[in-house]
Amino acid sequence: MFFTAAKITIAALVIAFASWLSGKKPELAGFITALPLVSILAIAFSYMQHHDTAISAQYARSIILAVPVSWLFFAPFFFTEKWGTGFWASYVVGLALLVVGYFLHQQIMRFF
Repeated sequence: MFFTAAKITIAALVIAFASWLSGKKPELAGFITALPLVSILAIAFSYMQHHDTAISAQYARSIILAVPVSWLFFAPFFFTEKWGTGFWASYVVGLALLVVGYFLHQQIMRFF
């Protein structure tokens, strides 16, 4: 239970720090915010919890391959004006594409 509370606290502090920093040094705060902070923290927490380099490496490979697949969610928003679709239609199609992307990711991961 302590480890879970520590993970939540660290994640919250990183977000709070970036938000605070945005008022002082917005360029640095923007860079920090653009980092894959969730992935950075989750990989470290995973290793600290399981102490298995192979699992952590597989986790990282899964993330790096999932990032471009997750962009499928945004694809319908590029065509909202051209197709005349609204926000919710694009949103739902984006979610459906994420489901397709998940299965695509699973197939790709078989090679890694």
